[in-house]
Amino acid sequence: MSAFPGTFAFDEYGRPFIILRDQEQQKRITGTDAIKTHIMAARQIASTLKTSLGPKGLDKIMVSSDGDVTVTNDGATIMKLMEVDHEIAKLMVQLSQSQDDEIGDGTTGVVVLAGALLEQAEGLIDRGIHPIRIADGFELAAQCAIKQLDAIAQPFPVDPNNKEPLIQIAMTTLGSKIVNKCHRQMAEMAVDAVLNVADIEKKDVNFELIKIETKVGGRMEDSMLVKGVIVDKTLSHSQMPKELKNVKLAILTCPFEPPKPKTKHKLDVTSAEDYRALRDYEQEKFKQMVKQVKDAGATLAICQWGFDDEANHLLLQQELPAVRWVGGPEIELIAIATGGRIVPRFEELTPEKLGSAGLVREMAFGTSKDKMLVIEECKNSKAVTIFLRGGNAMIIAEAKRSIHDAICVVRSLVKDSRIVYGGGAAEISCSLAVAKEADQLSTLEQYAFRAFSVALESIPLALAENSGLHPVETLSELKASQVAENRPSLGVDCMLTGDSDMKNHNVVESLHSKKQQILLSTQLVKMILKIDDVRSNSSGM
Repeated sequence: MSAFPGTFAFDEYGRPFIILRDQEQQKRITGTDAIKTHIMAARQIASTLKTSLGPKGLDKIMVSSDGDVTVTNDGATIMKLMEVDHEIAKLMVQLSQSQDDEIGDGTTGVVVLAGALLEQAEGLIDRGIHPIRIADGFELAAQCAIKQLDAIAQPFPVDPNNKEPLIQIAMTTLGSKIVNKCHRQMAEMAVDAVLNVADIEKKDVNFELIKIETKVGGRMEDSMLVKGVIVDKTLSHSQMPKELKNVKLAILTCPFEPPKPKTKHKLDVTSAEDYRALRDYEQEKFKQMVKQVKDAGATLAICQWGFDDEANHLLLQQELPAVRWVGGPEIELIAIATGGRIVPRFEELTPEKLGSAGLVREMAFGTSKDKMLVIEECKNSKAVTIFLRGGNAMIIAEAKRSIHDAICVVRSLVKDSRIVYGGGAAEISCSLAVAKEADQLSTLEQYAFRAFSVALESIPLALAENSGLHPVETLSELKASQVAENRPSLGVDCMLTGDSDMKNHNVVESLHSKKQQILLSTQLVKMILKIDDVRSNSSGM
């Protein structure tokens, strides 16, 4: 019996019964051991990401099981591709993912902060403080930090006529990415894209109207913002005109080809005359369809389905340029941009349903005969496309992630236009406020407050370390200066310019993003501290 403690229990008649099935095959960690294991796993994940924080942060290469290589600096992407096995490490992955979904930026910082909080919690557990007390203390300290963020936040003008401040913010986001050689250009593209689709009164940005297209080849400087739609398709016939002006578009989701007899009955063609008559009938019908499109006033047909070569030839003869096999999302974007209606049946095609565009042209790239169709000068400029170029697929994929981060940041500023200063300045200010609050407390929570204050310092420490500065020295100087001068804009001078005031460097972050970072990481740490028992099948371990 002693071999499996707790496996059997006895009822009042002394008969044994099993409580847990296959208990001997299960692995179980309980109490402080469980918490310590979790903290170790989370710290390892955080230490991996720590080196990619800030403008001097390093990139990581992730190789997937089937040999795909990804080079990235984006916290959420690194976490997603790490293929972690430990259950707590998976929670950290979800943490960075939720920051990415909500804000789009600050995904590295949120993981580093969670790792630092857990590291501090370990010291408190060793001193005999109950994990629940620590978790509650952290929760209160987070509220205190957020109050401080609100106090130091500054209003930020989002004015479509004065884009410069927004461009500076987008440049801060792109500072740590691979695209920083055409830093300004990328930031301008992100800001223009958001302001084109933003509804400033409602403070809303519809992301679906911003499409990001990529093409390998050319230089990154060749990237551009098109106020319209780019479709990775060409006109169906090579002899159709390559450029069309003042175009009326018919957007068709019905098959554009001669009708087929859609019956279960066979159609017997017994003589050559019958066959000729059938062919003439098909041709006649198709000409009628083309005439219908032209009579409505269309000068370009965009089709969701394909048509055969005979139909293609007829379209060329009738001088109706067409594009075939255009995907669903693109069709919707074209309809939004040109102000057209999607037509599901030929009979419903009327002049009112046509979209209009000032210019439709084919873009050719290099010697590879790759062509794309650009629809611009549209009636409704609310749909925009960011077109990225680059030397290889990896650079383009990273540029796409970077521009997505920049768009997200500009969007969060349109939604809530208050800012705090970056470069670790906001974290140092919060850390000082939390430490000050700790001195007012007489309960056990003061230990948790102090630990929270030390954990917040992990961000400026990591920034200083990655920039080649002496971390502790830099931090203590900044803390002393912030207290003495009461300037919450003093942060780590990552670019080694000799000026620590982030206001002069225009290094700013949206208040919403910073709050979210602190709240999300505190919530996760609370959750991890409350777990004291882990059961898992040893076969799966």
